Amino acid sequence: MTSYVRCAVSASGWRAARSGGGGNLLVGRRTGLGPWSPGNLRETHDVETTAWTEIGSAEELRALVGEPSARVAGKDRLCLHEHDRAWLAASPFCLVATAGADGTCDVSPKGDPPGFTLVLDDTTIAIPERPGNRRADGFHNIVANPHVGLIYLVPGRGDTLRINGRARLVRDAPFFDDMIVKGHRPVLALVVEIEQVFYHCSKAFLRSQLWHPASWNEADLPSRATISKTLERPDDPLEELQRYYGPDYEKGLYRPT
Repeated sequence: MTSYVRCAVSASGWRAARSGGGGNLLVGRRTGLGPWSPGNLRETHDVETTAWTEIGSAEELRALVGEPSARVAGKDRLCLHEHDRAWLAASPFCLVATAGADGTCDVSPKGDPPGFTLVLDDTTIAIPERPGNRRADGFHNIVANPHVGLIYLVPGRGDTLRINGRARLVRDAPFFDDMIVKGHRPVLALVVEIEQVFYHCSKAFLRSQLWHPASWNEADLPSRATISKTLERPDDPLEELQRYYGPDYEKGLYRPT
């Protein structure tokens, strides 16, 4: 039987869900934050997948990629080392990965001045929440499933610090006073109880040349205003969006609380 991936594009974007029969994948997007529905699809595309060889078990995966060395397999730790504390003090950016109770996933960027992640003790850290778009996809996931994965970057470094653990959302605590930036006291903090911490090597950054300006191709991409006009706010004039995403955009990063 011929199998296809079905790609369905809605007016507001895309989302994927496995459909019945032949291993099809239905792709579309929910309109809002409620349960997704395959309604209002305006365009579909079929991609034949009969030539794909899919991995179906952990044993098959391990046979393909091989076994990690004992050094790599055993490098994760249960608590922060002084090197980890120094890394967190130097890092201005991290990615927070979450999954909801139904398995749907989210990865959210978090950024602030270096040292924005507060170390509460050797097994607990706190990340302040700043003004954003209020979707709170990752936070909704955490309410249902507290497991999180974090990757901390330091500009110019190829290695990264990875922290996995259990998270909770805290709306107030004495340590919030230590996370005030430009008059903004966070309305909530993501507190993570560390279960695993280790460093990841720099191969991905070396391959991508991420920190090398010569590899940057941002000029080849549409502007943020153009993307917004095309995909998110089609009824707004482009000139208005250009002003919104212009030099004054930074003024709203830290609204005093």
